[in-house]
Amino acid sequence: MRIAREGRPFLLATGIPAVAVVYWASQTNSTAVQGLGILLLVLTGFIAFFFRDPERDPPTDPGAILASGDGRVVAIDSVEDAWVGDAIKVSVFLSIFNVHVNRTPCAGRVDQVAHIPGRFRLAFVDKASDDNERTEIALDGSCGRVIVKQIAGFVARRIVCHLTPQQQVEAGERFGLIRFGSRVDHIVSAKADIRVTINDRVRGGETVIGVLTP
Repeated sequence: MRIAREGRPFLLATGIPAVAVVYWASQTNSTAVQGLGILLLVLTGFIAFFFRDPERDPPTDPGAILASGDGRVVAIDSVEDAWVGDAIKVSVFLSIFNVHVNRTPCAGRVDQVAHIPGRFRLAFVDKASDDNERTEIALDGSCGRVIVKQIAGFVARRIVCHLTPQQQVEAGERFGLIRFGSRVDHIVSAKADIRVTINDRVRGGETVIGVLTP
């Protein structure tokens, strides 16, 4: 199983002590040491599960706008955006059980990347889109102009984004990660044909959330 590079330090931090304590437990009859070994193994397993980074097969449909993260669609709203204009916002909530690696919604050029400090509301609450700490990525892509927001949640306190302005990206390309529960917003042209509904489950880099015909 591939592990996202952002999770490898955490995996080492618990995995090495887990191996050491399990070995220690094999040399002693101490219930406390055995319990500690089990606890560290469970924690290491959870970290590996959380930071898993499966391969994805992005569709090649013309004008397809892909989900940037795994999770559940919690909002589809009409909005006005300074960069996109009349737009639709599709919000996806990522629980701690979802894959948290984020992927680009389409091929294109990164116009700008901005980190915005904020609060840490529960990520499925709609106000989180505007109030929470987030990174906003403006992409001029094959599916039109798109804004992707990586939004920190109540538990998530760390947003990782590897994109830089003027960078060229491919559809479904890994670009970052949000740790321990979060939200991803997609802001696309109002002309897009939205292909998901509230409560739909989506997969980052694979699920087509909308199509914008050139």
